[in-house]
Amino acid sequence: MDRGKYYIISEKVLPEIFKKVLSVKESLFNGSTKDVIEAVKKEGISRSTYYKYKDYIFPMNETIYSKKITLVVLLSHEAGTLSKVLDCIAYNKGNVITINQDIPINMAANVTITLDVSRIDGEIKGLLIKLRAVDNVVSVRLLAME
Repeated sequence: MDRGKYYIISEKVLPEIFKKVLSVKESLFNGSTKDVIEAVKKEGISRSTYYKYKDYIFPMNETIYSKKITLVVLLSHEAGTLSKVLDCIAYNKGNVITINQDIPINMAANVTITLDVSRIDGEIKGLLIKLRAVDNVVSVRLLAME
């Protein structure tokens, strides 16, 4: 389905009908209503209105579904270090997409990790600080960001 151009607009100027459609989508997603009929009734809109707009309006977090970063991490060649890094990413709600690890040279290995950070706790800067604090992590560098 071609949806054309996208615009980001403030909720303050958003027509009430769109807010209600978003509310119906949210209640269906989180399970607070059992079906479309119940959800539209709760919001006071018709099913036809909901179906007319549901595929054309999204909250910000759906529009920007995925934010990806690529990190270059230099690790000491110690057992379990990469596992600790991955645990830190997971604990902070990052989702690893790819991992490329070079062979260790001089007891250190470069690891390039691409991850989805759309659901991380806090800012990316905070994640980088936490990763740098992991035992046997020599350095963490942000290589790219989408």
